Amino acid sequence: MATFHLPFGTGKLEAEIPDARLAGVLQSKAHDFHPEAGESALVRAALANPIASPPLHELVRGKNNIVIISSDHTRPVPSKVILPEMVREIREGNPDAHITVLLATGFHRLTTEAEMLQKYGEELYYHSGLNFVVHDSADSENMVHLGTLPSGGALYINRIAAEADLLLSEGFIEPHFFAGFSGGRKSVLPGVSSRTTVMANHCSAFIASPFARTGILEGNPIHKDMVWAARRAGLAFIVNVVIDADKKVIAAFAGDLEKAHEKGCAFCDSLAGVDAVPAPIVVSTNGGYPLDQNIYQSVKGMTAAEATCTPGGVIIMVSACSDGHGGQSLYDTFANEKDKQKIMDRFLATPSDQTVPDQWEAQILCRILLQHPVILVTKAPKEMVEEMQMHWAPDFATALQMADGLVGQKDAPVTVIPDGVSVIVRQKN
Repeated sequence: MATFHLPFGTGKLEAEIPDARLAGVLQSKAHDFHPEAGESALVRAALANPIASPPLHELVRGKNNIVIISSDHTRPVPSKVILPEMVREIREGNPDAHITVLLATGFHRLTTEAEMLQKYGEELYYHSGLNFVVHDSADSENMVHLGTLPSGGALYINRIAAEADLLLSEGFIEPHFFAGFSGGRKSVLPGVSSRTTVMANHCSAFIASPFARTGILEGNPIHKDMVWAARRAGLAFIVNVVIDADKKVIAAFAGDLEKAHEKGCAFCDSLAGVDAVPAPIVVSTNGGYPLDQNIYQSVKGMTAAEATCTPGGVIIMVSACSDGHGGQSLYDTFANEKDKQKIMDRFLATPSDQTVPDQWEAQILCRILLQHPVILVTKAPKEMVEEMQMHWAPDFATALQMADGLVGQKDAPVTVIPDGVSVIVRQKN
């Protein structure tokens, strides 16, 4: 019997699969990558050797209003490690600079003070002299228009970012299900952009592009818009890390928003790329807290399973979803219309300037559900899950039994992806 301890909220969920049924395990090599240097040392080394950029301590000279874009509560970015090193270098070059940390909530709900304390720690949050501000994409009065994206959408970003003397960002790089990879340019779009801008960038035509997939940057229309937005906003320097399953830093990259990000993406790709092991039942997760807080975010882990699940096969998604669906529009899409093909047709017929909130997540979930039944092992209410046209299971054993029934095959092969957001599933040539 193969036993897996799958990430589930802040804990683990045990999953047992008979050895004879286990087709394969798809796991990032990042989990076995153990650098000699500690986390802070890795970040310091990256700052000391910036890619295609002067050092941060030089960039900050004469810049009094410095803004650092920081990832929000939905991302396991180790800000407690990254920010102190950035602040140290800023103070070295400009001791009197005013530093604002702008939380890049993108289209997510606003981060609470409790979540900020958990993310940054009391010392950094209360006693470092930093000013923390949470971005609100719906606050149109505090947005600045910076031009027109290559796609034709209007670029509006947070005034604090737009008016910075020097704009920086910290974040992490992982596979992303439609932007190719997280990190880098995403700090600006969607990070600190307006709802109008995010919706234009996440339009149905872009989401439907075969290049808007995990691990793909070249030809990706969403990525192209994001890079343009970050350049236009003046994002001058980034510090991005790659993390392992324990959310520990295993590599760091600093410098130019494109060149440093590309280096980080190449490193991430070398560890995250795995060959598909097709099976009629595929198990995936969203890597635990904070990425599995809701169904909205959990669509990401489902796309990894989608990439290796045989036609008509079943996806078992293990995700705590303690915050429920995570998007009222996402919920309403599936609760109010039971014909999934009608949902997809409506999305594809929607012009980019008429994109509605959460449409992109709903479109990807709909794409998956048109091909695969999804069983959600979750803390989310059973009624909610079923209204969203998925199956609900209280534990893994029940989910596996349900999956056998859905595929109509007892003891069907199972592929397991212990962390669905950490891998790039590639089809074998």
